[in-house]
Amino acid sequence: MFGGGLTGAGGRGCWRALRAAGGGWWRAAAPGAGAAGAASRGLCGGGASGISYPELKDLKKANVLHIDVRERWEIDRFGKIPASINIPLGELVEALQMDPAEFKEQYNQKMPAKTDPVVFSCLAGTRSKQALNFAMSLGFSRVQQYAGGFEDWVKHEPPEKK
Repeated sequence: MFGGGLTGAGGRGCWRALRAAGGGWWRAAAPGAGAAGAASRGLCGGGASGISYPELKDLKKANVLHIDVRERWEIDRFGKIPASINIPLGELVEALQMDPAEFKEQYNQKMPAKTDPVVFSCLAGTRSKQALNFAMSLGFSRVQQYAGGFEDWVKHEPPEKK
């Protein structure tokens, strides 16, 4: 179930497409964002690889570490997938190289070993694919992404609010 199934350059072209489509990813991904949002979701959706909602539910029963790489304001405003921890994408590489005690203090979670199963998620799969690339480049071997992200999760069950 865990492994490399990784394609693409991590979405660098996606960010440019989203900006061209009328602003930031949050505008393009918002419900009712119109043609620009629909076009950018088609260009950047992370659905080509990764785990599904039922697979994530099963992994959560096994206490897999689930890292949501969205920005903190997104978690505050929209909620989160239950039992996930938030490490924004811009902090992830540094966080995955922290001293385990520092990681525990900052994220209230045990630092994952490079052989521990870890799932990354974001809004719709683009940033979680980048997170997967980063983790693999650091030697993490059992990482995967929830390609549907928060957008898919809320189709199945409500988010956890702060």
